[in-house]
Amino acid sequence: MPPAQVLPRLAALQTATTAELKQQWRALFGKEPPPFNRPYLVGRLAYRIQKLAYGGLKPETRARLEALGEQLDGGNVVLRRIRADSRPLPGTRLLREWRGVEHVVTVRPDDFEYEGRPYRSLSAIARHITGTRWNGWQFFGIRNPRGAP
Repeated sequence: MPPAQVLPRLAALQTATTAELKQQWRALFGKEPPPFNRPYLVGRLAYRIQKLAYGGLKPETRARLEALGEQLDGGNVVLRRIRADSRPLPGTRLLREWRGVEHVVTVRPDDFEYEGRPYRSLSAIARHITGTRWNGWQFFGIRNPRGAP
């Protein structure tokens, strides 16, 4: 694909129907699309379009990313899988709009920070924001990970 076509194709993803996105998935990946939500499909298709036009990650970039991953989990596949299924990594920012106000939570190693205050759980933050009980993982659009507190 010529690089000149990349930007128009990326822009078209934003207005494409889900059926059109799935058809593009079949054309670009050569297989059926996964049963994930629209933002996932758009993101993966955008990456694929750019990869086909400009090429993928350089081998040295891949090697660096793998080395960083090894530093996090010591090469332990089991630990890697547990980490993937657990809470977001420290430093992650969770965004949620509620009644026209954007709320930002920062994940810290042992808790969460919201409005400069520490909270032990996302549910406590969701309750503070809404005034009602919520599953914090659901409120912030995160699938409740196995073993999460």
